[in-house]
Amino acid sequence: MDLNKYFSEKTELINRTLKELLPGEEEYPQTLHRAMHYSLFAGGKRIRPILVLASAEAAGGEASGALNIACAFECIHTYSLIHDDLPAIDNDDLRRGRPTCHKAFGEAAAILAGDALLTAAFDMAARSGGKRSAVTRCVIEMAKAAGSTGMIGGQMIDIESEGREILFPVLEYIHIHKTGELLLAAVKCGAVLGGAKKKELDSLTRFGKSIGLAFQIADDILDVEGSPLEMGKNAGSDEKKGKATYPAAIGLDESKKRASELLEIALHSISGLDGKADPLREIARYIVERKR
Repeated sequence: MDLNKYFSEKTELINRTLKELLPGEEEYPQTLHRAMHYSLFAGGKRIRPILVLASAEAAGGEASGALNIACAFECIHTYSLIHDDLPAIDNDDLRRGRPTCHKAFGEAAAILAGDALLTAAFDMAARSGGKRSAVTRCVIEMAKAAGSTGMIGGQMIDIESEGREILFPVLEYIHIHKTGELLLAAVKCGAVLGGAKKKELDSLTRFGKSIGLAFQIADDILDVEGSPLEMGKNAGSDEKKGKATYPAAIGLDESKKRASELLEIALHSISGLDGKADPLREIARYIVERKR
């Protein structure tokens, strides 16, 4: 399959739906809505919402039935990036190839834009069509993945671990929770909305767990080997900040080996699914082999 074409088609669909669901840039208060749009439409890869749509299709459903939930995941992800970039956390100046939200609009507007996107995510999810039981299950999955026992918990331990030697289980906790949980939830929600049976859901859950961890390991590797031009953000920042990363803990070669192992586990997990899961297979390869 042509993954670039698939990404392009799904990204266009997601962006169009996001614009329909969110207040416009010129809606009062304009500064807030401009800041939200500035970060949300800055050219991100849309991996999380695309995983929702691809998982729904792999389970035999239609992407259209999962659109609201897919867009909700992108809002949660973008909110987390806006807040991550703030001076109190990672203090980054560049994101997706241009100044971070707080550099463009000020810290107060950036904080509120992140807050508004997180709130908008659950509004979008609640207004999804389809079975109420499936939508409710997705809202619960999203909240858990994004909350104190998921993404935010991982971010907290990540901050507390800067500049310190930590045990490997702590590093794995950071990666699984800071990044992996939201990716896993995206896969699971797509599967649920696509009508996955227990066997299919179990397979897709194993897939989601593997690519979730692989994604952050690949990010760690890119921070060492990538260029700001390709990545759209500053490279080498992890080492400067003393971040807990796989290359710092086990070396670059072993990190690449672990990412490849996780890719094989992910692909094996969905080996029993038919050709409708091919986009997931290609996305998994992309996650490990990407250059940005």
